Amino acid sequence: MSISIADKLISLGHRMPEAPAPVANYVATVRVGNLLFVSGQVSPREPTSAAPGRVGAELNIHQGQQAAQAAALGVLAQISAATNGQISAVRRIVRLGVFVASTPQFTQHPEVANGASNLIAAVFGDTGRHARTAVGVASLPRGAVVEVEAIVELED
Repeated sequence: MSISIADKLISLGHRMPEAPAPVANYVATVRVGNLLFVSGQVSPREPTSAAPGRVGAELNIHQGQQAAQAAALGVLAQISAATNGQISAVRRIVRLGVFVASTPQFTQHPEVANGASNLIAAVFGDTGRHARTAVGVASLPRGAVVEVEAIVELED
């Protein structure tokens, strides 16, 4: 029997969040053949945060990486929901798109995106090594610091 995504996260010191429901007119995942497209998952805002932060201003690279990891947990929750939680249902993480709320002068988006990529690789091993885009944006939905989307190849 295959280990579940949730069990793997626990072994890495994380907890699987609930798969977030869409907040507008879209669906969380779409499967086309063996490809699963995961809509962008945002990093949750800290309840003590009075205002959204941007990497390069209010937040540093390490805090951005933590936000990317938190957003990646949402991606993993969506993958888990679509695969009955089984790691063995995932053939390959094909691509991550990582969007970082940052100042115009900030240029270390790849380092921030590593927070998401490192978690995905830790959960799936070589299957989790993926292509990636990391870009800076002026703002993200709900004041999030990072948003992560994914394309996943599933087993037949």
